[in-house]
Order: sequence, then structure tokens, then C-alpha cells
Amino acid sequence: MKIVFMGTPDIAAGVLGSLLDSEHEILGVVTQPDKPNQRGNGIAYSPVKLMALNAGLKIFQPVKASDEAFVDELRKLDPDVIVVVAFGQILKNNILTLPKYGCINVHASLLPKYRGASPIQWAVINGEKETGVTIMHMDAGIDTGDMILQKKIDLAPDETAGSLFDRLTEISGPTLLEALKRLEDGTAVSIPQNNDEATYVSMLKKSMGKLNFNHSAEELERLIRGLIPWPGAYTFVGGKMLKIWKAGIAADYENVEAAAGQIRIIDNAIFIGTEDRPLEILELQLEGKKRMVASDFVRGTVIADGTFTD
Repeated sequence: MKIVFMGTPDIAAGVLGSLLDSEHEILGVVTQPDKPNQRGNGIAYSPVKLMALNAGLKIFQPVKASDEAFVDELRKLDPDVIVVVAFGQILKNNILTLPKYGCINVHASLLPKYRGASPIQWAVINGEKETGVTIMHMDAGIDTGDMILQKKIDLAPDETAGSLFDRLTEISGPTLLEALKRLEDGTAVSIPQNNDEATYVSMLKKSMGKLNFNHSAEELERLIRGLIPWPGAYTFVGGKMLKIWKAGIAADYENVEAAAGQIRIIDNAIFIGTEDRPLEILELQLEGKKRMVASDFVRGTVIADGTFTD
């Protein structure tokens, strides 16, 4: 098939890599405009643009993909299908209806659950036992189109958003290729979504990482895992940010007395009180210091047992 690919972040680059290794022809790649890098002294290319450059593909970076001037460029390419993976712009009918097979989206959840911008993180935060990838026809709604194919995976007990991202990236490409094969040979079945079961998730904000220890230890432990690698979970101690990279629910919590938000240092272990039982902090990083395991942190810490988080 002749394909135009639209995507921006790492998961999209992973899918593009699978297409490049396939028999399909990539006519062009559409990605978001370049942005200044975090240091402000240069330009950062998206992962998709970097891959497209290395592959010698034609690259488009429209500010607004719905502009007719850009849509005319797509018409000239005459794709059989447009594949969209986390592109970052809402497509309108002038693109959705352009290719023979329409626009196909790769979404990192088991739709209709977790429509929206951050399905991977919220699957971890909400304690889902399984998630997966959905290949679907795109329509004018947000992740509302008919489904073609789904692939499920189980979440590990220690799953982070980062590890789940990697696992879903690994299965996204092969699942898309199977869906494209079905479209091409006419065996694809369009499965309408049950809108009554739909849930929506918003984009993550850095402020979500500020831990509220008046919640349960289980909720906080899932939140910490769901915010890795970004924006990360944190609290403050003595005015300094304390990042929490890994935590567990204390097994012998009855022997640890801690009010919500109170830090307890017992032997070489660190605990913080929550709504119900202590959260054991396994890896952490105090502002200005390196990331370390709890036992190393205890040996060099200036935080006193019994201190409350800010």
C-alpha cells in the first residue's frame, strides 16, 4: 500500500520503523513543527522527523494540517491510506476522507476505554490489569471511530508508564501491519465502539506529580509508577524538592507509626505515612543530589526521623 504517515513522539517512530521494514511504500511523513530544545540554544526534532531524515523520506511539518494548501500536497501524493500515531493535531474531513482506505489510527488503549491524550499513564495510575493497542478508522470525533483490530497485554505488578510505553510500542507496529493486510485483502471488519463504556483522559500536567499523602498508599504507589518518566512524583522537605522514583507498600506497616506526610527513618528504610498505611520509599532524589536507593540515602541524609513533608 502507498502510505502517508503522521506522527510525532517515540511511539510513533516505533510504528514508522515497522512500516519501513515492511513491503509498504511510505510516500511521506507528517510531523509537528520543530521546537526549541529544553536548553533554549537549538532546535529539537521530533523522533519521527529524525527517523524520516535517516530514511530519506519526504517530510511535511504544517502548523495546521487542515489548511487547504497542505491538503493539496497530500492529494498530490495520492495515498491509499494515512496512518496516524500520536500526531498531535485534530484532523478534519478534508484529510479523513482523502485516501482510498481512509485514515487509520494506532491508539495505545483498549478502546473505548481511555480515549484521549495519555492512555498509557492512566492505565497504570488506575491499576488496570490489562491494556493494549487498538487500530481504528478515524472519524471527526476523538478516538471514536470503528475498530479494526485490538491486541491485549497484561500489566506487570511493578509496571511504570515508561515500561508500558516500551511494551506497547513493540506490539503497535505488528498489530498495524496485520490491520493493513486485512484492509488490503478485504477481510477487515469494522467494529463500532460502545460509547456508553467510553472514558476520556486528559494530558498530564507537572502539578499531578505533587503527592498528597492524605490518599491511600496503594493509590500513591500507582501514581508514582504512572508518572515515570514524566512528570515524575515529588514532595517537598524543608523547601527542597524530593523526587520519589520507586515505592512499595510497607509489608510490616503495623510496626511503623507515621501520620500522613510524616517521614520515618527506621534502620536503613524510609517510610512516609499516608491515609491508611505507610508507603516505603525505595528510590529517591533530593533536590541537588543524585538519585539513590533508600539505604544509601539514609547513610548520607540530613532529614531527621519524624520530619513532615511540606
